[in-house]
This record gives sequence, C-alpha cells and structure tokens, in this order.
Amino acid sequence: MAGIATACCSTLACSRRTWLEVKTNHGRAISGIPIRRRNLSIRAEVNFVNAEEAKKLIAVEGYAVLDVRDKSQFDRAHIKSCYHVPLFIENKDNDPGTIIKRTLHNNFSGLFFGLPFTKLNPEFVQSVKSQFSPESKTLLVCQEGLRSAAAANKLEQAGFENIACITSGLQTVKPGTFDTLGTTELQDAGKAGLVTIQGKISAVLGTVLICAFLFITFFPEQAEKLLQMSPAS
Repeated sequence: MAGIATACCSTLACSRRTWLEVKTNHGRAISGIPIRRRNLSIRAEVNFVNAEEAKKLIAVEGYAVLDVRDKSQFDRAHIKSCYHVPLFIENKDNDPGTIIKRTLHNNFSGLFFGLPFTKLNPEFVQSVKSQFSPESKTLLVCQEGLRSAAAANKLEQAGFENIACITSGLQTVKPGTFDTLGTTELQDAGKAGLVTIQGKISAVLGTVLICAFLFITFFPEQAEKLLQMSPAS
C-alpha cells in the first residue's frame, strides 16, 4: 500500500481545527475537510446553602469561613476564627469626580444607613490566593448574599473549586447559630446610621401625638387658649 502521512493542525482563538492531509506514493497531497473541535472548560458550581447547612459544612466537612464584607460590618459582628478579605474597600481617592460622589453618598446612604463609600478591592483575588489554595473548601459570607456571590464568581474564574455561599447572607442567621465576636448579632451587623434609631424616634413622636390628642379631648378650653396664644401665620 501507499504510505499515508500524519495530520497537522492549526489552532484558532475560539476553536481548534484539525486538517487531514493524505500523501500518495506519487507525492501528491490531498487536503481533507476540516474537523472542528470546541475547547471545553469545566467550572465548578458554587454551592448555595442556608445557615444550618453552612454550619454543617464548617463542622463536618472542614470548610473555612471567608468574610468579604467591609471592615465596619466585620467589626460589628463576625464568625469566630473566620478570615477577612473585603471585596470592597473604602474609597479615599481625591479626584474631583470621586469627591462629589463621596459627598453625595455620605449625605444620603452614609447618613441614613451608615454605609461607607467604597470601591472594588483590586487585590481581592490575590489576597485570597495568599491564604487559600484553589482546592481549599471555602465558605464565603457577606451581609445580604450579593457580595459573597460576586466574590465566588471571581474566585471561580481564578480556579477555586470548592466554594459555598450562604443564601441571602448573614442577615438570615439566627442568634446562636455560630460562635461570634463583636458588639451585635450577625443579622444586625448591617444596621447603622439613622435607621438604627428610627424606632426610638417614631416611639417619641407617637407618644407626643397621643398626649396632644388626649389633652385636646379632655381639656378643650385650655387647648383652645394655647392655640390662640400661638403666633399667627
């Protein structure tokens, strides 16, 4: 039989083509139809669990806890012996655009909810890599579940394989579920600013309104005199 040569291949960015070239004993080359092969990548799925399931992952399967919240929430309450690498860090840049945005933020979200003005942590993945191997079993936590999901996506792209997150975050964790450190419960660590005292303000205003209503009801003449004494608009 005539000798048959081997195949040669050329690689493109998104796919790989293998061209089959056959040589006859007369030295002629016949190119065959290209065979298209797709590059397949396997990515591990992030495991979303509730607080009780997360507790079992830590106690039974040896998952380490990585808290990705900002420093203020972490300091208020965090799981004992956890690691802390914030996905967002405080933005202290002083360019004009950032100063304007920070001022607006501090007068609204910062004032009412106590949220710091932050930016994405550029060293997040590298900081995690310095403390964990890609094979490490890691439970990511944040306050509402959004930052941990975003962090999980970044780490997954960086090659981490065993990642879990608490669905809806630490705000759903009941007191006593985990051993914690801090000044408040995990579920309340996201509360700061004026929202923390709005209940007290509402209670005071409610008491004042009730007293005023009772005074007008039982002492109508005195109430009328007080109204007459008020300055005219």
